[in-house]
Amino acid sequence: MDLFRALQAFVAVVDQGSLVKAAEHLARPTAVVSRQLSALEAHLGTRLLQRTTRRQALTEAGQEYYQRATQILAELEEAEAVVSQQTLRPEGLLRVAAPLSFGIHQLPGLLPELCERYPQLRLDIFVTDRVVDLLHDGIDLALRTHLEADENVVAREICRLPLVACAAPAYLARRGTPRHPRELEAHQTLSYTYLSYQDRWTFSDDVGNTQQAPIQPTVRATTGDLLRPLASAGHGIVAVPRYIVQDLLDSGALQPVLAGWHLQPLPLYAVFPSRKFISAKVRVFVNHLLDHLGAPDPHRLDLR
Repeated sequence: MDLFRALQAFVAVVDQGSLVKAAEHLARPTAVVSRQLSALEAHLGTRLLQRTTRRQALTEAGQEYYQRATQILAELEEAEAVVSQQTLRPEGLLRVAAPLSFGIHQLPGLLPELCERYPQLRLDIFVTDRVVDLLHDGIDLALRTHLEADENVVAREICRLPLVACAAPAYLARRGTPRHPRELEAHQTLSYTYLSYQDRWTFSDDVGNTQQAPIQPTVRATTGDLLRPLASAGHGIVAVPRYIVQDLLDSGALQPVLAGWHLQPLPLYAVFPSRKFISAKVRVFVNHLLDHLGAPDPHRLDLR
């Protein structure tokens, strides 16, 4: 059995939806593609596809194998291009996971230029605050504001997201405006999970002094968009990435507090599977974010 051609056949059958269409795509006889798929299943000792005359569906083993097989074929294709010094063009499907708030407030302004520059690139974006398993979920690239210590991944910091502590004028009129981080302990607070560590917010002043501010959150949430309406309705002081509440700050519906003190920015990372070859799709997406969000960094990973 030619394992490489069998992998091509399996991936094509899944992508194209049928043996006949896969055979047309690969320019092989349908009977050959069918034999290659059967030989692959026999080699693995398990069924990859449940097939009837009307439909087909991946088995659980087939789903896992498909994710690995597409990655292997992509890497082989890029390795051949590198060796032959061909120019890599980002094309095909790029699956991206992004935090909910970042996906809603930031990505829409970043994607049009990317799509225009790379018309052959297709994006499948999962907006979720769940920490996705890159390999299991078939994700090429994830954007995260925190990292899992035990993950075998490559992480590239894109930028630091500015944060702001703010509250509604009605709340400040009722409870007073805090002048020092220590005063937050006596206030109602709304806590963004990935910002607070053990219910503490970390501030620094204009000369670099730091101050840990203990808080007792009324509400804690993994997405700042849930806290946004609570803050504007006067239910406490919220600390979130500034882009989540910028329009409310501009309109006066929320007001910054603790003048002269600044929350430590939240890092934004691009995370992708640890492997020797970085796909052109991942490379151009990461570079696009770096160009628009990142500060100049001569020591950054060479993704270009």
